Amino acid sequence: MQSREIIDLFTDALWVENGLSENTLSAYASDLRIFKKSLPKKELHEVVRLDVTDFLAQRYDEGISTRSSARILSSLRRFYTYLIREKQLELDPTALIELPRIGRPLPDSLSEADINTLLEAPETSSVLGARDKAMIELMYATGLRVSELVGLTMNQVNLRLGVLRVVGKGNKERLTPIGEEAAFYLDVYLQDSRRALLSERPCEHVFVTNRAAGMTRQAFWHIIKRYAKKTDITVHLSPHTLRHAFATHLLNHGADLRVVQLLLGHSDLSTTQIYTHIANERLKEVHSTFHPRG
Repeated sequence: MQSREIIDLFTDALWVENGLSENTLSAYASDLRIFKKSLPKKELHEVVRLDVTDFLAQRYDEGISTRSSARILSSLRRFYTYLIREKQLELDPTALIELPRIGRPLPDSLSEADINTLLEAPETSSVLGARDKAMIELMYATGLRVSELVGLTMNQVNLRLGVLRVVGKGNKERLTPIGEEAAFYLDVYLQDSRRALLSERPCEHVFVTNRAAGMTRQAFWHIIKRYAKKTDITVHLSPHTLRHAFATHLLNHGADLRVVQLLLGHSDLSTTQIYTHIANERLKEVHSTFHPRG
């Protein structure tokens, strides 16, 4: 049987058994065709283990991303599992081949000097500047996700206790301390700028636009981009960068990883552990810069 026919039968089986989308089926077929191109004299059902390892080695030599190779190997595993089940093959050529290790990309993070520059950028004498200042201060002080920040409602804020009741992923609630600086600027915004923006029109959201509507993720993203242009910050800046900075700076100053996990609202500690790599890189940088034998 020709490889093209086998690929069609495989994707048809995936559609019938798993109801996968056209895009997913197309991705499987594409991965198999890429692998087949490395086998000019063989059909896919004639492959042996060495063909697969040679293919992966060639991709490595060509500088093709590890993530892409890992995805294709996963597609091949599913494909050959299907062939064995259909009794078109006895041995799986992908067996015992480990998935290429994919290093988790470290997120961009701001230095403490960059953060100070950013926090000073809004003109707090203006209504919108005071609002922007409160948002940026609060996001850096709490590590909120941007969706959590723009979704805050008035009944989630308790300035007297200095905490927010945050509704995170999966509708899980957590209490997050605000911090004195952020609480001060948030209070100023709520007392003056928010009232001016609403002009007595009702809105339950904490952060509002001049249309008396709740702030959106897209609008806050544009606000951050505007302040990035205004400052000399060279790091890629987005709302999420502030969340990264929050976690990294806490760890740099000795915070316990599990405390950072709770503050970020991560359900799994392994998700938080990526920030330890950033903190370690920062320690190496400081050592290299300031130690006489760095």
